[in-house]
Amino acid sequence: MSSPSSSSPSSSFDVVVVGAGAAGLFCAALAGQRGLRVLLVDHSEKVGEKIRISGGGRANFTNRDLDVRAPQRHFVGDNPNFCRSALSRYAPQQFIDMVQRHGIAYHEKHKGQLFCDGSSQQIVDMLLAECAAGNVERWQPCKLGDIAFVDGRYQISSTRGPIDAPKLVVATGGLSIPQIGASDFGYRLAEQFGLRLVAPRPALVPLTFGGDAWAPYAGLAGLALPVRIETGGKKDKMAFLEDLLFTHRGLSGPAVLQISSYWKPGAPLTLDFAPGMDVAESLSDAKRRSKKRIANELAALVPSRLADAWVGEDPALQRPVNEATDKALAALSERITRWQITPSGTEGYKKAEVTAGGVDTRDLSSQTMESKQPGLYFIGEVVDVTGWLGGYNFQWAWASAHACATAL
Repeated sequence: MSSPSSSSPSSSFDVVVVGAGAAGLFCAALAGQRGLRVLLVDHSEKVGEKIRISGGGRANFTNRDLDVRAPQRHFVGDNPNFCRSALSRYAPQQFIDMVQRHGIAYHEKHKGQLFCDGSSQQIVDMLLAECAAGNVERWQPCKLGDIAFVDGRYQISSTRGPIDAPKLVVATGGLSIPQIGASDFGYRLAEQFGLRLVAPRPALVPLTFGGDAWAPYAGLAGLALPVRIETGGKKDKMAFLEDLLFTHRGLSGPAVLQISSYWKPGAPLTLDFAPGMDVAESLSDAKRRSKKRIANELAALVPSRLADAWVGEDPALQRPVNEATDKALAALSERITRWQITPSGTEGYKKAEVTAGGVDTRDLSSQTMESKQPGLYFIGEVVDVTGWLGGYNFQWAWASAHACATAL
């Protein structure tokens, strides 16, 4: 780490924002437009990389279904209620209004998820234009060194010289997607100033299954279908109705990404491959009226590749349905509607869309995002607030940035 040289004068600002992602760009823009002298610093040359690659390059920039009265139901963390204040004061419609003001066309896919009609770069360009409107100064690439708090001001060494400001906003994100520059800077800084951390972990991430146990299903890689997926016990049960994707190493798709934020290592998942259907009734009805093979009857309820895989494992099922025992059909329907399987792990930060855990919300103000350390703020993904898949994490970035900028 470099230290400020005594000969070079410090560049003074009202606020330094570290991290030029969604939360950092928006916070810097709003603070600048309120008349503050703002410096935005990032160790990478590019800005908003996570915005750029999100939503298949179309940026799922918010979710219209967010219930501002009870936003915590779409978020995970040690204290989900923490996010309520910021989210209720900056609603999805307020961000949508800005998107419309910039002439960006968008559409709703499903479940309230909003995407650009064109490229996600439009959202990045919009945020840069908002920063320009606030006369935000940007130093990129610029690495920060030692940071000290002296006489109510932050003295920061950097590769572009010393910086000095009374307010420091940390918007450095989590550890997910290291290939676009993820860093643990925010966590280290929090610890330096005595703030608590909730252990970070990959979230919205595909789940993997070990070796031989997965062998029969590896051949299903590429198969996608709607399922009901659940995990947890009586008190903490969570379930989603979403699409599932089989991969060579395990399971992915929206259903698995959603449940991964709630899944605990060692816990099983329960899958219903025919949600809303009475499989037991369908099979016993088929037994009364049909002479087709069981796999053929099953293919009316689930994709034929899945039907073949299920039936292929049990000799008692490789026959016409009218010759099957009631017990074998009952076991098959149980397997389709309540398949239990325990993941061996996750695909890790490389494939995780976000990082759960982070700066402990007990050490932050839900109104202002300021920490117990005066003048030090944390916003966005670096905080222990993790949204569901579908634009919720971006809405948390915008809302926490807005809460912080308003307080600055």
